[in-house]
Amino acid sequence: MEPPTSSRLNSRKRRKDGSGPNGATELDGVPPKMSRRSLGLREPAPFSDEVEIDYSKPYIRVTYEEAMRGTPLDRPVRVYADGIFDLFHSGHARALMQAKNLFPNTYLIVGVCSDELTHNFKGFTVMNENERYDAVQHCRYVDEVVRNAPWTLTPEFLAEHRIDFVAHDDIPYSSAGSDDVYKHIKEAGMFAPTQRTEGISTSDIITRIVRDYDVYARRNLQRGYTAKELNVSFINEKKYHLQERVDKVKKRVKDVEEKSKEFVQKVEEKSIDLIQKWEEKSREFIGNFLEMFGPEGALKHMLKEGKGRMLQAISPKQSPSSSPTHDRSPSPSFRWPFSTKTPPSSPANRSRNESAVTYDISEDEED
Repeated sequence: MEPPTSSRLNSRKRRKDGSGPNGATELDGVPPKMSRRSLGLREPAPFSDEVEIDYSKPYIRVTYEEAMRGTPLDRPVRVYADGIFDLFHSGHARALMQAKNLFPNTYLIVGVCSDELTHNFKGFTVMNENERYDAVQHCRYVDEVVRNAPWTLTPEFLAEHRIDFVAHDDIPYSSAGSDDVYKHIKEAGMFAPTQRTEGISTSDIITRIVRDYDVYARRNLQRGYTAKELNVSFINEKKYHLQERVDKVKKRVKDVEEKSKEFVQKVEEKSIDLIQKWEEKSREFIGNFLEMFGPEGALKHMLKEGKGRMLQAISPKQSPSSSPTHDRSPSPSFRWPFSTKTPPSSPANRSRNESAVTYDISEDEED
């Protein structure tokens, strides 16, 4: 039990005495993971004006190499990511996840632009600013939310929030009369690129809604929204109701067709099973019939055996030639009294007694 204990103590000493980031050494192999702020996992991320910052300590940015090596727990790398975040979707969440995982010890600050700035520089939004703030607050990767974030980042804003790096996709973002609003951030070495998620964006979602406008209007009318709330005219409202009834009838007809197909299929399957069973039974019946009444059937053998037994009973077999009765001398002729005729005999004995009869007649004539 002592060697494992000593090895654990030695490993602890190496971690404490190690000069690597967060106490990691080359002997440990994989550096230990940094414990991150878990506040966003249990409750919404706080707003920046609700978080106290100790301005007594000087604001000294960390370099990219220092951030990659890892910083002390009390000095996380402060990464800033901004956006509109309208109709918050998985593409937004993935971008924030990448920003959160840029460095081993990251504190993610997310800036959300107000409705006024967004409508002036980009266009009308589906969600208002409070809804967008709330959506970003509930993302698990966010540690702090800046409301009414600036469209262009100034040195004063970066110093106020003590930002080390700014995270955004590397595609030039042209707006507010600039070819790339992050150009000065890139030149200052504070830019940390992330990757966009292809196939999902706020514009794509809005395009789907506009393309299938009639479908969604009918959907919301069914759910109890009024035509006035949906900005639908009286004629379109009646048209949508009529289309809904037609679709219901089509659905019923389709259901009946599917049920009839299922019924026909079941009947066919049962008929096939019955035919197969009938064929099996018919083969069995024919086989049994041939076994009984066929040329070599059991009935023929039974008749042969019965016929043989009847013939044997009617005409029994003669005694074998070796029996003593075969050599027995014929019985002497018998003469009926007062008659010259011989007694009647069986046809089998007539030929045998003819000589005796002739002999008897000759003797009478002599007398």
